Amino acid sequence: LLSVFRFSTINGIPDSSINDPSFHRTHNRCNVDERRVLTELSDLFQLSHINTTIPLYPYKESYPVKQIESRDVDEFLLPEEKLRGIFLQKLRGRTAIENALSNVSVELSIDLIAKVVDRGNLGGEAMVLFFNWAIKQPGIPRDAHSYYIIIRALGRRKFFEFMIQVLHDMVKDGVKPNLETVSAVMDSFIRARRVHKALDMFENLEEFGLTPDTESLNVLLLCLCRRTHVGAANSLFNAVGGKIKFNCVTYNVMVSGWSKLGRVSEMERTVKAMIADGFTPDCSTFSYLIEGLGRAGQIDDAVEIFDHMKEKGCIPDTRVYNAMISNFISTQNFDECKKYYKALLESNFDPDLDTYTKLISAFLKSQKVADALEIFEEMLVQGIVPPTGSLTSFIEPLCSYGPPHAAMMIYKKARKFGCQISLNAYKLLLKRLSRFGKSGMLLNLWDEMQESGHTSDMEVYEYVINGLCNIGHLENAVHVMEEALRNGFCPSKIVCSKLNNKLLAANDVDKAYKLFLKIKDARRNENAQRYWRSNGWHF
Repeated sequence: LLSVFRFSTINGIPDSSINDPSFHRTHNRCNVDERRVLTELSDLFQLSHINTTIPLYPYKESYPVKQIESRDVDEFLLPEEKLRGIFLQKLRGRTAIENALSNVSVELSIDLIAKVVDRGNLGGEAMVLFFNWAIKQPGIPRDAHSYYIIIRALGRRKFFEFMIQVLHDMVKDGVKPNLETVSAVMDSFIRARRVHKALDMFENLEEFGLTPDTESLNVLLLCLCRRTHVGAANSLFNAVGGKIKFNCVTYNVMVSGWSKLGRVSEMERTVKAMIADGFTPDCSTFSYLIEGLGRAGQIDDAVEIFDHMKEKGCIPDTRVYNAMISNFISTQNFDECKKYYKALLESNFDPDLDTYTKLISAFLKSQKVADALEIFEEMLVQGIVPPTGSLTSFIEPLCSYGPPHAAMMIYKKARKFGCQISLNAYKLLLKRLSRFGKSGMLLNLWDEMQESGHTSDMEVYEYVINGLCNIGHLENAVHVMEEALRNGFCPSKIVCSKLNNKLLAANDVDKAYKLFLKIKDARRNENAQRYWRSNGWHF
């Protein structure tokens, strides 16, 4: 810090220039900049005990001295970000890293561990080191679910060596892997197109305290069919025939795999083998058959199978009706969709989330908004609350055509029934309302978004400012722009130019000039921050 004072711009100034008024303005700005730099350096190097006092005028003792208060540099970070930030410090040695993790003031839980390893950009070694430290902390159970979290996270990022290492450590610690853990390992290999690794894992299950039985075989077949490796699944199915006993689930998994590809002959062959093995096809088998026939374009055969299900002693359930509805959606035959939907309502089974999602999405895609709204209201009345992603998928097509009335109806009904609405859904609605100049609805929606816990970002401010400019509410637009600048967001040049041109057209030159100066300062700070971060300085 002494070098900073030695080469400071406040030294070596003649006494005659101090009395100049222009010097006071320039010197105050330089002094503030130096104070900010010294504060950041003291926080960065943890020099809180060092006196960073800077006299305003070093050659005059009559000026008071101001102390710069130190602040917590990570007060704005989330708990998982604080823990991940330890690995950014490049500490040497496991002991140093574990001590730094222990000094982080967070309440550790299994959910927080999942957030740390599932997000961010930690490497495999860092993830394993963090998990080994976390599993030793009090309150963290050393069970199969805890190991499943780290194994799944490592598999998703293709850190296979570390994943197998954790699996071996799990066995050494006396924790037996369950089928969920085995499924995570096999699915990670298959998703990375390393099918042979998954097959080797199945053959070597005894190393991890498991045996290659029917349940583990079903898990591997399900992972293969889910990732469309049906050929490999069929080869394994034929290879282990006679060595491992099959059950009804085994045959249903194979039928579902061929159903995704529309291979009718293979489905029929598997069903015949299922019957020959002494198993009776159930509703899952028929639903897969109907879906496969639909993908093959044989809708009439699917209808015939559906009509003869009761004769074979199998009453169609919700999954079978969903398969029939999906087939007619693919052919754009919405009358038949409504027919099977009403038949489902009259049966002993109730529609599920999959039923409503398929119908609403199909109606919205075909711009049958009235039918979609009717089905959506019936879904809410039945007590089925759509998840956040499904609700966003309903709002998105409505914000691509027509006025925002229908999208706002879905939003209001969903909010009335307690549905959780995502930030993306709010942005879609704000953008649509801004385009149509609905300022009142726009501001109300913005308030409701903030009440629901979402914070405004750059896009939200731009949509609000643009909507207010479209209807001529320039004063409110200026207030929103100033709020965005105070919160550290500098809207795009297009939005800023639009508001500036509107103010100039309204002969409000003074307000336009003041706003221009604020935007100029914000743009300069934004460019400086971008330069800092490009060089690794995260001030």
